[in-house]
Amino acid sequence: MGEQAKPSGPDLTRGVPVTSVKRGGSVVGQVDGEAVLLVRQEDEWLAIGATCSHYNGPLGEGLIVGETVRCPWHHACFSLRTGEALRPPALHPVTCYRVEVSAETVRVTGKVERKAAPARKNAPASVVIVGGGAAGDSAAATLRHEGYGGPITIVDPDADAPYDRPNCSKDYLAGNAPEDWLPLRSPEWDRDNGIDRLRGRRVATLRPGERRVELDDGSTRDYGALLLATGATPARLGPEVDRGGMPVHYLRSLRDSRAIIAAAREGGRAVVIGSSFIGLEVAASLRARKMEVDVVGPDTRPLERVLGPTLGDFIRGLHEEHGVRFHLERKPAEITAGAVTLDRGERLTADLVVVGIGVRPNVELAQSAGLAVDRGVSVNERLETSAPGIYAAGDIARWPDPLTGERIRVEHWVVAQRQGQAAAQNILGLQRRFDAVPFFWSQHYDVAINYVGHAERWDVVDVDGDPSAHDCSVWFRRGDRTYAVATIFRDKESLETEAAMERGREARGEAATR
Repeated sequence: MGEQAKPSGPDLTRGVPVTSVKRGGSVVGQVDGEAVLLVRQEDEWLAIGATCSHYNGPLGEGLIVGETVRCPWHHACFSLRTGEALRPPALHPVTCYRVEVSAETVRVTGKVERKAAPARKNAPASVVIVGGGAAGDSAAATLRHEGYGGPITIVDPDADAPYDRPNCSKDYLAGNAPEDWLPLRSPEWDRDNGIDRLRGRRVATLRPGERRVELDDGSTRDYGALLLATGATPARLGPEVDRGGMPVHYLRSLRDSRAIIAAAREGGRAVVIGSSFIGLEVAASLRARKMEVDVVGPDTRPLERVLGPTLGDFIRGLHEEHGVRFHLERKPAEITAGAVTLDRGERLTADLVVVGIGVRPNVELAQSAGLAVDRGVSVNERLETSAPGIYAAGDIARWPDPLTGERIRVEHWVVAQRQGQAAAQNILGLQRRFDAVPFFWSQHYDVAINYVGHAERWDVVDVDGDPSAHDCSVWFRRGDRTYAVATIFRDKESLETEAAMERGREARGEAATR
């Protein structure tokens, strides 16, 4: 979580000259010690807090699109007119301010009181959410934000949810963030919002015909609408590899991250099995804890299947600069006490083994209930499953993507949050098409990679800039279309690309030809 910088710039209560801000422009100043973004839209002026409510990102460095501003760090989106958080990962609004304009001066005069949403009519009698992670938490918050007053029940086996799951492999695991950064909601939030959260519990049976779920203790809950947000489970090594000689750790939950931290010790040797995002973020975090780290992966380059050869080579070099040793085109053959033996006989000493070889979507509940399943739970553009009144969001949902023209399933935190938001709106009958461009970020030491779009395959990879200089964009193209763009320290370009993709246009535009 970023530290909030002290506000700078002009005192907006005293005002700035009207002529100092061009139409479509903005200025960041301060009001009573708080950073404020003042935006001129034609002859109308709008002002909101300038600090993103997610990780304290600087909204003044973001992108203004219509009456919204997007955070340059993780693409949260806020209304310039109300300060509302329109799009995750932001969970909370920023302050909205009144603006007074005279012939020569524009001033910010005070805060605008936020109005509650009107109560929803013709809403379902009750809502049950199965899973309280990114998608489920976002859905519950959206339901209340949109004025839903009926009962909401969240059933989740993870007793710690909801929390900032990406941090479990990043700063928290590295020891750079305290655990009190991780909860997404205050302890009082459920009570204050009338949420019945059943922690550590599971839904055993889903009965669509009766609109009822049965829990693992035999009790039942009826629902008017239901959201499946059951997430995914880490893929595990087989018993022929994991012989039980030492604990093998998998990372999915806060509890898993705590266990890895407890097992990590300075000067010890860790073997990370898996050379994709989770494995490499774990490797970076364990290096921050001063462990010796070996990474084992089956690919020629780490992350090549997602980020291509250029970024794959860069990521490998970056980790090697920090002392990580790679064993690529290798697989573990056997894990015994104190060692991991690879498929060609090499023996790696290990005090700690962490496995990150992918996940599988938790579709068993949907499948047993007779819902359509195809490498995920099949949903339409409104995220509704094949059963009326049942929606799916997050890692399990496979939806029709307007950018690629294909049905896709994406395992990204921000996508799950945005799907939970959209599903909740559709539960309330708002008929919102889910067409958000997928976005994620990955942190490796002091280098963050932002990725917009979705490219499972490509013909051409175009590189603009130099990854080693920490200044580049990488375009993944198939035919005459761009399907995804990865950037390093080109935050504005990442936002511009996302906006272009949303407009349905070919994304390689002015932002890439500077």
